[in-house]
Amino acid sequence: MLIFNNTTSSSSYFLLTIFPGLELGHVWISIPICCLYTIALLGNSMILLVIITDRSLHKPMYYFLSMLSAVDLCLTITTLPTVLGILWFHSQEISFKACLIQLFFVHALSFLESSVLVAMAFDRFMAICNPLKYATVLTDMMTTVIGLAICIRQVIIMFFMFLGLRNMSFRGGRELSHPFCYHPDIIKYTYRNPWIASFLGMFFQLYLTGTDLLFILFSYVLILHTVLSIVAPKKQQKALSTCVCHICAVTVFYVPMISLSMAHRLFSSTPRVLCSILANIYLLLPPVLNPIIYSLKTKTIRQAMLHLFQFKGSRRSNGRGLRER
Repeated sequence: MLIFNNTTSSSSYFLLTIFPGLELGHVWISIPICCLYTIALLGNSMILLVIITDRSLHKPMYYFLSMLSAVDLCLTITTLPTVLGILWFHSQEISFKACLIQLFFVHALSFLESSVLVAMAFDRFMAICNPLKYATVLTDMMTTVIGLAICIRQVIIMFFMFLGLRNMSFRGGRELSHPFCYHPDIIKYTYRNPWIASFLGMFFQLYLTGTDLLFILFSYVLILHTVLSIVAPKKQQKALSTCVCHICAVTVFYVPMISLSMAHRLFSSTPRVLCSILANIYLLLPPVLNPIIYSLKTKTIRQAMLHLFQFKGSRRSNGRGLRER
C-alpha cells in the first residue's frame, strides 16, 4: 500500500480510450472485439484442459505450452473489464490504484510470456540438437524449476518497477491512448522529467525482452545449423516442422510489442488511433492466434481435442440411453 500512497496526483484517476474519434461506433466495434476475446478465452482454456486431462501430453514441450496458454488467458482477463467497460458503458475513468494494479499485471504477464517463449526455444534446441540428452535434462523437476525461475524473475523486475513509481506524482484526469494502463503511456504525465522514467522503462524492456529475443535467435541459429547437417531431406523437414508453431508464436508476440514500444518512445508524433490499434493487436493477437496455431499445426494437440470431444459426446449419448431405459 506504500506504493499507492506515495503515488499522488492532482486528480485521482486517468481516462482510458479505445479508437479515439470513433466513439459513436463503439457498439459496432465491440462485436469483433468480443469475438476475439471469446476466441482467446475458449482457445486457451481448451489447450489447458486438453494438456491437463490427457496423460500422453504430460511432457516438457506441452508443459511449456500450457504455461503459454495460462499467461495468455490471464493477460486476456486483465484487460477484458476495461475494454468492455469503455465499449459498452462508456466507462473511461480508472483510479490510480486500479491503474497501477492493471499496469503491474499487463507488464508482468507480457514479460512472463517472453520468458516462456525462451523456455520453449530451449525445449526445441534440446529436442533437435541434443535428442539423446533431452529426456535426462528436461525432466518434470527441471521443468518445474524453470517455471519457478521465470516467475521469480518477473516478480523481482516488477518490484523494482514499482519502486521507481512509488514516489512519482502524476497529472491526473488526463486521457490515455489505450483501453488499459501501459507504462510508456502514463509516464508522460508525471510532474518529473518523463524522459528519465521512460529511459528506465526502455532499459527494463530491452534487458528482459531484448535478452530473451537474442537467446531465441541464438537457439534457432544452432537449430538451423543442426538441421542443415542432416542428410535426409524428409528428416530436415520433420525437424523444422516441429519449430513452426513456436516461430509463429514468437513473431505474433514480439512484432506488435516492439512496434508499440517504438511508437511511444521513439515516434512522439504517432497518431493516437494508430497507437490504440497497435495496443489492441499487441494484447489480443497472441492470445487469439496461439491456440489456433498450435491446434492446427500440432497433430497430438488436435487429436487430443478430438478425443476429448468424442469422449464427452459418448458420455452424453450413454446418459440419454440410460434415461430412455
